[in-house]
Amino acid sequence: MKKALLLFAGILMSFSGFSQEIPSTSKKPVFERPLGSSTPTVRFPEAPREDFKLKDDPRKPKPLEMVTKKELLTAGDFIEKKWTEDEKASGGLQGQDLGSFVTKGKLVELYCRDAQYVDGDRVRVYVNGKIVQNDIYLQGNFTPVLIALDNGFNTIEIEALNQGSSGPNTAAFKVFDETGKLVTTSEWNLLTGGRATMIVVKN
Repeated sequence: MKKALLLFAGILMSFSGFSQEIPSTSKKPVFERPLGSSTPTVRFPEAPREDFKLKDDPRKPKPLEMVTKKELLTAGDFIEKKWTEDEKASGGLQGQDLGSFVTKGKLVELYCRDAQYVDGDRVRVYVNGKIVQNDIYLQGNFTPVLIALDNGFNTIEIEALNQGSSGPNTAAFKVFDETGKLVTTSEWNLLTGGRATMIVVKN
């Protein structure tokens, strides 16, 4: 019995000594950062901007633009349209063709007067682009204008310098050849700046 106790005591002492030689592992290892290294930067995706727009895909056909003809009118078209409406409203024209005729004479005589009552209408007369009468006040009686002709075509233009108190520039006119024969007679009805044109061909 005594030997058994001694043997048990020896075994306990050997375990106690062995346990002292095992190092303690209760401390956590410490990792040191290498010199010169920096903390890595984490980049997060940027939020999309409000003004960001995707470009149109060139492969995708563009939709047809339904634009009315009225929206396609240019400034010139608008002015021309307005001009036409004004002409219709006033009864006058910006241009009027008085016809053409042929003569063998060296000159013709143009007679013109106010077609209605005298209200202050005034006109200017051109021949081949040159002024032959600068300012004619249209009265109740005919005013004569003598016009010398060149060989070939002669363009006679009557320009309305104004519109009388009753509206468009209106006049009655007659044209006689050098023998006194009546060649043509008619009327013009013009807005301010409008021109009535006739062609006289001298053979």
